[in-house]
Formats: sequence, C-alpha cells, structure tokens
Amino acid sequence: MDASPADTTARSDDGRSFRIPGPVDGFVVGSLVVVDDGACRQLGLVEQHDEGRGSLRGRLLGVLADGLLDTRRSSAFAAAAVVSVDPDSIDLLHSATGAALEIGTDLTPPGGPARLLPHRFNRHTFWCGQSGSGKTYALGVVLEQLIAHTALPVVVFDPNSDFVRLGELEPGAAGATADALRDRDIRVLRPNVPGADLLRARFIDMPMASKAAVLQLDPVVDRAEFNALVHLRDELDTNDLSSILPTLRAADDHVHRDLAQRLENLGILDWEVWAGQDAAATDVISERPDATVLDLGGFSTPDQQLVVALAVLDDLWQRREERRPVLLVIDEAHNLCSPNLDSPLAIAVRERLIQIAAEGRKFGLWLLLSTQRPSKVHAGIISQCDNLALMKMSSPVDLDGLATWFGYAPAGLLARSPWFRQGEALFAGGFVPAPTLLKMNARLTPEGGVDVPVPMR
Repeated sequence: MDASPADTTARSDDGRSFRIPGPVDGFVVGSLVVVDDGACRQLGLVEQHDEGRGSLRGRLLGVLADGLLDTRRSSAFAAAAVVSVDPDSIDLLHSATGAALEIGTDLTPPGGPARLLPHRFNRHTFWCGQSGSGKTYALGVVLEQLIAHTALPVVVFDPNSDFVRLGELEPGAAGATADALRDRDIRVLRPNVPGADLLRARFIDMPMASKAAVLQLDPVVDRAEFNALVHLRDELDTNDLSSILPTLRAADDHVHRDLAQRLENLGILDWEVWAGQDAAATDVISERPDATVLDLGGFSTPDQQLVVALAVLDDLWQRREERRPVLLVIDEAHNLCSPNLDSPLAIAVRERLIQIAAEGRKFGLWLLLSTQRPSKVHAGIISQCDNLALMKMSSPVDLDGLATWFGYAPAGLLARSPWFRQGEALFAGGFVPAPTLLKMNARLTPEGGVDVPVPMR
C-alpha cells in the first residue's frame, strides 16, 4: 500500500541517511522512496527496520531535479514527506547509474525491470545459493546479457558442463539479446567429446613453480629432482611431454632416472590434458573470443581439471601488463579455491586466485565466483568481492558470514534469503543501482547440466 505525504515524515541530519519514526506502514526494507521537504526532492532506499520502535532507516541516493537524478549530491532536512517511488524515478535511477543489463523483475513495489551496471563488472563478484536455488540457471541469464551487450570477454570454468550450450539458443528465442547472441564468438572447449574443440594445456608454457606442482616436487625436500627439472628447459623444446622420457631414462645419474620414474608412477604422461601438437586453452583465450567455456568435468582424473585451471590463470597473470580485460567466471568455486584443498596442484590454483583477487583488478582480471557455500571459499578471495548475488540460503552460519563480508547488503534483505523461491535473488554492491530483490528472467540458451529426474512407473 502507498503512503501519502501526510502519513509519513522523514528526517536527515547528515544528508546521507534518513530516518522515519515509527510505527510506519506501507514500506518494507528494500523499498525505494521519494522524500520531499518542499525545497528538494530526493530518492532514498529503506535499509533497516527497527522492530522495537517500528521506525525505518535508509540512505539517500541522490537529488531529483529537472528530469534527472544527480547521484553525486544529497542534502539534510528537518522534515520531509515520504512517498513510494514512481516508475519514472526508477528509470532515472537506471539512467543515472548506467544500469542497462535487464536480468529480471524487481520484487519490491512498484516492480518493473531489474537491471545491472555492465561497467561495474570491473570489480570481483561473489554469487551464492544453496542447491536447488536456481543459482546456475540464473548465472546463465547474467552471462547472456554480458556476452550480448558488452565487449567484455568471458572465460567460464565449468566443472559440471552446465554452460557447454551457451552458444546455442532455445527454440523461439527472440529479441535484441537473442539476435546479439547469434552473432557472438562463443567457443566451447571439451576434453573428450568427439567433434568438439579440445580442452588442453601445454606443460612447456607453465611457470617452473606450476610444473613442480604438477610433478609434486618440493624445491627443498625434492631438491635434486627439482633442480634436474630446472635444467631440463633446453630438452623441453617440444609440446609433447612424453618426448623427454627417453632422455631421462638414458641419463647416467640416478636423479634423472628418479624423475622419469616420478612421471611414470604419477601417470602424468597418460593424461589426456596435454596439448601435444593441438592448440592449448591459453591459445584460444589469447584470441579473446566473446566467451570461452572450459568444460573441466570431462577429464578422467580430477588433477587434470586443476592443470587446465592453473595453466589458464598462470598465462593470464603472466600477461597482466597487457591490461586486456577479461571476466573469469568460476562455477562451483569451492572446487578451485577452498581453504581445505591441500594437494600441490590445488594449492597452486588457490594461491593464484588469491593473487588475482588481491591484485588483478587493476590489470583487468576480474573474478565472478559462484558456489553453494560461502564457507567453502577462501576468505582472502571473498574479502575482495565488491558485488554480491545471493539466492536462497538457509544456513545461519553462511548468512552470518555474508553479513560480515558484505556490509553494503542491508541486513534486512539478507535475512529474507531463507524464504526466497527458486529463481529469486538479492543483488547488492556496485553492479546494481541499489540493493534489489528480484525474480530472474528466463534463459535464452539451454542449461547444459540439469537435475536427473526420479524414474516413475
């Protein structure tokens, strides 16, 4: 229900926030409002409800004047009438902030389209929701918008083959976004699918520390073998890792023969991940197609997923001074950056992601991390995220953690997450005009991996 100016009065002492004394009817946390003291009309967002007093608190988003919203200024007032926002003022908010990517419908009255700011994906983004919340489906909606309406290259680390059909369109898909997607260069690299472009890595191109992680070599504990690997650089003049095995076996010293045994015992030479004479994933990504999907789930061993991830992350980091923007979308991020992973390869991948999270932003290396459980992702990565997308989350521990990490998300909106329906989400942070509860739009491309149904008689 709408509140009239006679019903509700607000006060602002600092020109940044406002308070509506209680009890107040007609507004909920997340409501956009217009406050008018007679001299100035301003747009505000209700962020907090004091249940004891029934009062509301919020922040001022900018001044409404001359058909525009000026988000650079706001002013204090002793008493101002408060009314529900009108659709025209919401349009002004979208225009003023550059919110152009339509991803859903705003669930807070008066409703209307919910949009994201494409230019604010130059900050790291954290996306979470429990199983069944629609997290992966919803992420596809955002990726479709980014690929269709921006020139930002996207690399998707896809462990469950959920995005391998990102280059296809659903039957009957129409409109500007569908038309744009048809023209985009979307590459899908897969390990073992006949006819598909291969997902491969090149051992010779990896930094020495990463090569050692693949071979499980410690530079101190295994110093002799590690040193032998260092001096094998001249022998590694081919893309085929197995070509060095005869050289190692024929060596006069036991160290090189030990290194040969390590390669054979670990089964590394049998991995299908090695490029040989084929193109590596890093070669494809360096061409900067509009989107590159890395189907990590098709390898015969988990370590090979980590090899590809490490090779790609290392290559982008080594080329960081080129400052060529790219969005790195890591689905099921706990597979690559959990604090509990302890193998040499897993540690190397996690440490590179921590480095990119801390320092990559200024080089155009931006992360979008998606997971079911925030507690399964390393804190050093979450702490660097300036954007939040939250779907249904029932765990009190995880919600408390989100409230700690993402103080810009109103606590009252975070608390509603356990009651979200499938496809509903809270977006907060720099990539949205104001914290928003929304229902995601339908996908234009099919989801690659879907739940297996229960067989029925």
